[in-house]
Amino acid sequence: MARALPSWRKLEAHPLLANVDHDQAARLNFLTHLNVHLSKTMVPSMKDAYEQQVKPFIEQPQTRHDIRKAMLNNGFFQMWSALRRNTMEMRHQLGRAIVLPQAKALAAKVQHYNQGQSSLQLDENIEQPINGAIVDIHCQPGGYHTEYFSDDVSVAASYDLGLFVTTAGLLGSLSDGGGQAIVNWLQSEHPKFQPKRILDLGCTIGHNVLPLAQAYPQAQVVAVDTARPSIRYAHARAKALGVENITFVQANAENLSQYADGSFDLITTSMFLHELSSSALANISKECYRLLAQGGLNLHLEQPQYAGMELFEQFMRDWDTLFNNEPFWGPMHDLELDQVFTKAGFDAGSVFSVGVVSKVDPAIFGSDANKGEAQDYGRAPIWNAYGLWKK
Repeated sequence: MARALPSWRKLEAHPLLANVDHDQAARLNFLTHLNVHLSKTMVPSMKDAYEQQVKPFIEQPQTRHDIRKAMLNNGFFQMWSALRRNTMEMRHQLGRAIVLPQAKALAAKVQHYNQGQSSLQLDENIEQPINGAIVDIHCQPGGYHTEYFSDDVSVAASYDLGLFVTTAGLLGSLSDGGGQAIVNWLQSEHPKFQPKRILDLGCTIGHNVLPLAQAYPQAQVVAVDTARPSIRYAHARAKALGVENITFVQANAENLSQYADGSFDLITTSMFLHELSSSALANISKECYRLLAQGGLNLHLEQPQYAGMELFEQFMRDWDTLFNNEPFWGPMHDLELDQVFTKAGFDAGSVFSVGVVSKVDPAIFGSDANKGEAQDYGRAPIWNAYGLWKK
């Protein structure tokens, strides 16, 4: 059965999503489908290029870096890598071309939803940490924190558009697949666990915290990020989508002293750990332990660690470290996370790892999207969730 390709036109619009005309939508779809081609067609052939064209002519590799040095001269890898980098850069060029002419209007919409709301807490004294400012993360000009004028949210609005392109629709029409995966796993494996206070760290535009707030409507939810434009946009986006039980706070997760020990039953992150320096990861892990109530759960969605992984697979996964402005990706995935978490205070026996998956959005892939092969035709993203219960 042929699989339906994702279409940007099926992205679930909300009042804050930037307006996109016909030609811009066509360009977004082109980049989306190019990403599908790179991942589904070219990636499987990369191993063949290595095995047939490179490996016979080099010494036995000892690390992924040995493979990378050899593959840098391989034409197939050069083509794939250049295309992948260019799709990311073109995504941002297009996102900015769409958003910047609307920047003032988008800022006004955000102000409308945020006006007089105590559930948005900004702090002008919060500085962007070095791990978030050292480069333009994910090649996004200005990262997630740059403001070009007062109350600007253009970097957040551009990110909201571009997520669909880079992930090829696999995160769903609201790009909330990470949060949906957490909810699916909790409700399936721990249905009696009903958190009353939830904390989400590194929330950016709030896309992954919304499913948690919706799944536990009686819970008080706090979402934290250092990036001022992202927090403003996230709060307005949640309001526009009718989610009312989240307080968005501009703060550094390394120091959340405004909250008392044991304040939260559930603390989550979604693809956040790999954005952190080693010192920031250690500090945030300590804060997670301090803030978590007895019997509470700390759950981190990430890609799997490199330990025990085939060297070629490590090399492929490490592409982001060197070519996608994610300098902490490789170093973080080299860490023994169990040791990081136990040093933070967690009991070694409470640490676990589990795969969590969200369903494919039928609005994007058709009504048969969750039937057949593994319920999702292999299209649902699978995260390696690192969990820690506080005993």
